[in-house]
Amino acid sequence: MCHIATQGHPGLQFVGGHLESPRLPRFLTYPISYMQTLLIALLSGLGFIVAYHTYGRWLGGKIFKLTASHICPSEKLTDGVDYVPTSKSVVFGHHFASIAGTGPIVGPAIGIMWGWLPALLWVVLGSIFIGAVHDFGALVVSLRNNGQTVGDVAGRLLNRRVRLLFLLILFLALTIVLAIFGLVIAAVFRQYPSAIVPCTIQIPIAVIIGYWLHRRGAGLLLPSILALGLMYLTVIYGDTGMLHAINATMAAWSSWTWVVLLLLYSYVASVLPVWSLLQPRDYINSLQLISVLGLLVVGLIVAAFAGGAPLMDGTRPALELAAPMVNWNPVGAPMIFPFLFITIACGAISGFHCLVSSGTSSKQLKSEPDARFVGYGGMLTEGFLAVLVILACAAGLGLGLTKADGTVLVGHEAWLTRYSVWSASLGPLVAAFVDGSSNFLKALGMPGGVAVAMMGVFVASFAGTTLDSACRLQRYVVQELATTVRPREAGGLDLFAWLRGKHGATLTAIFFAGLIAAAPPAGQEWSFANAGKGGLLLWPLFGATNQLLGGLSFLVIAFYLWRRGIAVWFVVLPMIFMLIIPMWAMIWQVFIGGADTPSWLSQGKWLLVSIAMITLVLEVWMVIEAIKLFPRAKGIIEDNAVVPVVA
Repeated sequence: MCHIATQGHPGLQFVGGHLESPRLPRFLTYPISYMQTLLIALLSGLGFIVAYHTYGRWLGGKIFKLTASHICPSEKLTDGVDYVPTSKSVVFGHHFASIAGTGPIVGPAIGIMWGWLPALLWVVLGSIFIGAVHDFGALVVSLRNNGQTVGDVAGRLLNRRVRLLFLLILFLALTIVLAIFGLVIAAVFRQYPSAIVPCTIQIPIAVIIGYWLHRRGAGLLLPSILALGLMYLTVIYGDTGMLHAINATMAAWSSWTWVVLLLLYSYVASVLPVWSLLQPRDYINSLQLISVLGLLVVGLIVAAFAGGAPLMDGTRPALELAAPMVNWNPVGAPMIFPFLFITIACGAISGFHCLVSSGTSSKQLKSEPDARFVGYGGMLTEGFLAVLVILACAAGLGLGLTKADGTVLVGHEAWLTRYSVWSASLGPLVAAFVDGSSNFLKALGMPGGVAVAMMGVFVASFAGTTLDSACRLQRYVVQELATTVRPREAGGLDLFAWLRGKHGATLTAIFFAGLIAAAPPAGQEWSFANAGKGGLLLWPLFGATNQLLGGLSFLVIAFYLWRRGIAVWFVVLPMIFMLIIPMWAMIWQVFIGGADTPSWLSQGKWLLVSIAMITLVLEVWMVIEAIKLFPRAKGIIEDNAVVPVVA
């Protein structure tokens, strides 16, 4: 690897294969590889901006025909708990924080095993033409249907059987999310204890901000500045003195302790009014994210022109892509097709996003045109985050990685330390991003401890927003399932009434998630030490199930447009892709497998096989129902269609 050299030379010289001169500005003598990472970031960001103002505008104006004259569900059905009219900036904060989570971090961090180019292309093109269309479409369809979830809307657009099938798939998917993300947060806290106090302090800050905004009617500027300032103070000083001891003590807690506490927190967050905790916490996290993204971009620019933070010998390592451009056969990895497209979900397209769009965001928007900013713009912002994750893991790691013995590795050697063998475990992959991104921050002169703490808080905070949003969404799904199985009756004994209430539905959600989380990992005995890690049993299902939701959500969007005589090609093409890809991946995992990745059937993983087969049957059943109905549905508005109220 070539390091940047600044020693004085009499005249022009070739150093490390490139021209160097003391009389020229340093960056003018760089080889193009030093600028490659920066160019990728800038061109990706520019592409997202152009897409928002062209394709996104066309979708909003010509296809969905958004208009401010339609009264949104937040105004029509306002209840102060779930339906709350809110400014688009705050809704964007909630939406973005909920959809981002750790998905656009873990997925791309795994996906670059196949090379940074395939991962980058999937993220950029997938976000623009598939993911953002999916999120935007689900949000609009829900807005036009009283803020109902996409599963509930499916029953009206197709039939009652499809509604039940879709809701069952949603229940399975969200149970997996709830069981896993508590473990993810616990793992991050153990790996980065300095993140615990800052993440905990976010909760009272959010409650205060929520009360200030909702009850006092304050503007956004001052609360935003104060919240962001307090958050960064906790990052800088949250691991000093007595706070260090608190972090160390809490980091030693068992996984089960953390899972129980986080599920209880999710219960509280789910039943409280959205303005009291969910909205302000997500808004604060979004401010944190946007500011961190800005710092990462500035750090990347500095690293591109000046190199990374100085090493022990005073040299600054050059910013180069240490990961391979394309790696068709990583050691121990499954094949790139179809697994790249289910490994990198959030950041390109994620079925979970349809639940956020139709479950919470649609109940808060107070103007239809805001849907483009929240739905399409939120997904593009997540796509840019995924691009920075790719660059942090592919190039940031190469700026310096300290081994346990104190040796500092740079370039490809540093990258191989994390990526020599395929691994889908969460800890090392989160660490790869934290190490790589903190190197960008250290290039700015930020102390290493603060940089690592900031990125640890970044990861844990967003995992937390996904957890509490998923719990609220699961509450809606349980309520809708109870209503579907047993509609409300005027008299007599109603055994499902408790499940239709918010407390009963939420307790049911966390009960099933806790039941799965309580199980030990595969091959280990039941014990308190192993409890809390049961989500890992279902982790292999997460990618395919998540992407399957995306395909089924596209199906609902397509029917909404088809019944109104609106063009559907831009929805049908990604729909077919997102139905085939996860089905292909799931069938391969269950029945076929490979030399390094044997099939679940051959390994006797009956839980995974059972859930996968149930999911596949539900998917095929839904698709058959849709194919039968599709020719007869064009131009025919569904029964009991919701007609938008005009102001």
